[in-house]
Amino acid sequence: MTVADHHMVGDVGFAAWKSNGAKEVGFNQAHVIERARRAFFDYPAVAKGDVAVGELEGRIAGWGARENEPNCISDIWIDPACQGRGIGSALVRNFIERIAADGFKIAKIHTRATNAGAIRLYERGGFSIVWRGEGFDAELGIALEKVHLEKRLG
Repeated sequence: MTVADHHMVGDVGFAAWKSNGAKEVGFNQAHVIERARRAFFDYPAVAKGDVAVGELEGRIAGWGARENEPNCISDIWIDPACQGRGIGSALVRNFIERIAADGFKIAKIHTRATNAGAIRLYERGGFSIVWRGEGFDAELGIALEKVHLEKRLG
């Protein structure tokens, strides 16, 4: 990801967040929306982990990251207009390969329990839900029902 990509990464992430969380309790509050917007547009400049972008027709159509835990995919965000075209699957495969190459036996990913599309994507990629419960989202400042998924590698 180049500096020139930062704004597009923010646009894609925020659009995906709004689209996938439209029915999530609390996501319609102005302060939550602003916190999410700010987090997506600030993220590229402060990312410390492994970030990959997926392109379609010469523009960024999705992106993902491994932050904090080296065997955990922390982010997968796909432009709503580009969903269903294999970009999310390609990003997940990319990170699984990197996690396996780094010697880990388990890959992890977390998402909101209401994000059915993401859960289907991860399950198709071989992940299984290992935990479901409520967790506080520090970036948004609200509690959310979350799921943790894992995949055994090699």
